[in-house]
Parts: sequence; C-alpha cells; structure tokens
Amino acid sequence: MRIHYLQHVPFEDPAHIACWVRDKGHSLTGTRLYNQEAVPAMDQFDWLVIMGGPMNIYEEEQYPWLKVEKQFIKAAIDNRKVVLGICLGAQLIAAVVGGKVTKNPEGEIGWLPVTLNAEAYKSPLFKNFPATFPVFQWHNDTFSTLGEGSLCIAGSVACAQQAFIYKERVIGFQFHLESTQESIAALIRHCAGEMTEGAYIQSARQIEAGMGFLKAANSLMDDFLNRLEAYDQRQEGA
Repeated sequence: MRIHYLQHVPFEDPAHIACWVRDKGHSLTGTRLYNQEAVPAMDQFDWLVIMGGPMNIYEEEQYPWLKVEKQFIKAAIDNRKVVLGICLGAQLIAAVVGGKVTKNPEGEIGWLPVTLNAEAYKSPLFKNFPATFPVFQWHNDTFSTLGEGSLCIAGSVACAQQAFIYKERVIGFQFHLESTQESIAALIRHCAGEMTEGAYIQSARQIEAGMGFLKAANSLMDDFLNRLEAYDQRQEGA
C-alpha cells in the first residue's frame, strides 16, 4: 500500500504513523508544502495523511500553498482515497467537505481526555477503543460546524467536536495519537508562545509528566490504522 502525507512545518512529521507504515511493509512518501514541493498525481498513492501545523486554514495570503492543498484534498476525497487528517489536517478536511473552522472557546494543549460517542461505535474502526481516554492536544481552532455527510464521533469538555467520519473513508482527529516524545518536544520548542494561561493549557513540565500516556495513545493509533487497512481492503474487494 502506498501512503502519502502532507507536511506543513519541519517539526510535525508522521511520527508514530511512520513506524506503523514501516512495520507493515508499506511505502511512505510525503509532500513538504513549506518547501513548495508539488503534490503527487492521484494514481501515485492509496492513502492520504494530512499532518498538523501552527498555521490556520484561512491564512492563505501568508501560506499560499493552502489553496492548492485544499484542492488536492478535495480531489483525493472525490477519488475515494482513504484520507486521515490530524489537527490542522482534520480542520482542512472539515472545511473542504462543507464544514466551518473557527476559534475554539478554549485552547487545548497537553494531555486531556476525549470521549467517544455512540456514532463512533457504529464504525468498525473504533471497536476496541475505550469510551474515554487521554490524548495529546495542541490546538486553538476547531471544526465548529461539520458539513453534510460528516458525523461527529468524539468530544471533550473544552471542545465539542474532537473527531469525525465523512462517508466512511475520510477521518479527522483534532487530537494526536501519532505523537512521540520527539514530536512533542519539537512542538514545545517551536510553539512555546502558544502555551499561555488557560484552563486547558498545560505547562511544558505537566506535558513531560504525562509522557506515560504515549504508549497507550500509539497503541490506539496502531489499532485504528490496522482496522482502517482491513476496512479498505474489504471495500476494494467488494
């Protein structure tokens, strides 16, 4: 299987997703949009993974490649690719399929719980997920409105919509199950200015104290990707 990712800044790469790809023997390619790299043709990949980033989806004047990226994401969805968006990536998907991305009432940074709803358990992708589990968060915006065909599958106290599924093959996570110690350290190093006072914003010390949650988060990501792969194979064989 050929997996392609879109990367927005040097310090937010596929992290643990790359480990899963390697272990499964799949191929992994990427477009580093911040380097003005070109996106691939639709016949050059099977899955698209869209990473996070500190920019906002509406900052096209500052980041002109955002317009091209949105068009590419729409084309991938229209071509029935499996598409997974994380944080900014999820927000981009939400906007492309008719949703709205705005400032969340509260910023969320650090290890915070999310809760799956009944819609999540209707999908085979989340069969083994616990109802509530800690995840790593780093966002101020969110998909406040989801477009037609999108189902919210998770929320948190501070953010009503934490994840969604769109037409079964497109998934958005506001949170980070792919994080590693290295990727979290890089976020703290490069985005420390976002760590302001807030009810749901942890300090670097609090984040580092929560690194014990990483193993379980990565395990959930592995389980999700395994189930997504099996689901995709069943659909392709149908």
